[in-house]
Amino acid sequence: MFGVLAMVSVDVGAATPAPQVDTTKGTIEGLYQPDSKLYEFKGVPFAKPPVGELRWKAPVAMDPWSGIKATKAFAARSMQLPIFGDMNFRSPGISEDSLYLNIWSADLTPQTKQPVLVYFHGGGFIAGDGSEPRYDGASMAQNGIVTVTVNYRLGIFGFLAHPELSAESSYHGSGNYAFLDQVAALRWVKDNIAAFGGDPTRITIAGESAGSMSVSALMVSPLSRDLIAGAIGESGSTVGSHHSPKSLNEAEQQGVDMVTKLGAKSIDELRSLSAQTLLEKTKQQQLIWFNPNIDDYFFPDDPLHMLQKGQYAKVPLLAGVNSEEGSASQVLGEHPPTVDNFKAAVKHLYPQHYQQLLPLYPARDSESVMDAAQELASDKFLSYSTWLWVDLVNQGGEQNVFYYLYAHPRPQMLPEFGDMEPALAGGLVKKSNDKPVQPSSRGAVHSAEIEYAMGNLATNKVFDWNQDDYAISAKMQQYFINFIKTGNPNGSELPEWPEFADNQRIVIDKQITTQDMSLLQKRYRLMSTIHGFDLK
Repeated sequence: MFGVLAMVSVDVGAATPAPQVDTTKGTIEGLYQPDSKLYEFKGVPFAKPPVGELRWKAPVAMDPWSGIKATKAFAARSMQLPIFGDMNFRSPGISEDSLYLNIWSADLTPQTKQPVLVYFHGGGFIAGDGSEPRYDGASMAQNGIVTVTVNYRLGIFGFLAHPELSAESSYHGSGNYAFLDQVAALRWVKDNIAAFGGDPTRITIAGESAGSMSVSALMVSPLSRDLIAGAIGESGSTVGSHHSPKSLNEAEQQGVDMVTKLGAKSIDELRSLSAQTLLEKTKQQQLIWFNPNIDDYFFPDDPLHMLQKGQYAKVPLLAGVNSEEGSASQVLGEHPPTVDNFKAAVKHLYPQHYQQLLPLYPARDSESVMDAAQELASDKFLSYSTWLWVDLVNQGGEQNVFYYLYAHPRPQMLPEFGDMEPALAGGLVKKSNDKPVQPSSRGAVHSAEIEYAMGNLATNKVFDWNQDDYAISAKMQQYFINFIKTGNPNGSELPEWPEFADNQRIVIDKQITTQDMSLLQKRYRLMSTIHGFDLK
């Protein structure tokens, strides 16, 4: 079932060994990095290129190849517009031929197989890739974890549903191709990771934002839930969020409307377009955002219902959110932070429930108004949906569940970036004279924790990281390492992390503390009522 043990060969005259590994489809050759003492395999194909007739079809397994395939450089990232201008890539460009993964390992032939981390990038399901430096697997690999990052289809290439596509598929559904790509990658890892020194029975999946939503989806899908041993979610889930799945019928009808707006009469006509032309057409028609759907295949049912019924992987879960997932201005607008303005804003957002909500977001003065507005904005964006996923898993009571709040703001930017400002996806965009100056962060913004958790502060050359940042990163990464290795973040002389079942979460900042979640429980039970969810 699994690839044979890795073979390491040395080219005559080569300065460093060139590791070769036999996979189930053929032999690949990567790189050995003497400085880090790591084996790296980049641009490893896990499915056939989804091009031509394979556009908008479930991923198809690679054909076997003869000879040696070089896997020494990142492959192209999936088709995407530069929506988040601050993303940093090491991939050579965009292409529809993008179903590749990357592997870092410290030992290809260990006496005891190493645990495995498979990390799915964020980017709203419309951007991102596994080459981004913040996801680099070297630091985790140096800590005894075989680390994998994965590309998957995005945007219209990853989520278009249409009656014609459903009719031609074996499962009579369409859309969700991004998730099916992730399943294919996990199956590849399951079948091959032993040849890279990894233990195929100890695969933890992780991701941030859209990657975290993917983790929650993979945890419930019958196609993937038996492939994983643990799950880590950073800021996002596919339940109770703006990315929750629609019905297949609704998604298909939206697809019909999209095809019409794109000026095509059929799926065949749309398939005849080049990937770049199709991408540009989606930009022109502002067809940017897509939702998954309940296709009776990847999602046999609404994932919310599946979680309520206990239909998910019974594996340890570690998840959490950042303290400034959304900013106070997203609630207050341009109004000053007064108690009256906050009350008016909440009444506008929740006209039927504002009287119940206001006591749960206490605001007494300008500072507490800013806190309350920031917390409400964060809850509206991702914090509530993340908690909902974790709470439903916890109610199953069959595995360890741990929850965090990451609260440490990034340090100041280095002086050479004075004409830039932080942006959503973790990097920078050029300041605009047409927009008001953005207020400085009051907490940890969306995606800020990634470099800390993955041990990758040094890969981000924008911020003036200091001793406190590296100390926080060391602790947060160690929690993640412990969890990946044992299913429990505790140990290594770290402050004790209580379980979610104890109604507590840890707060990660310069000091690591615990926080009672009673107020959160009240907020989120009310939000569930507002959303119309029938919860226990």
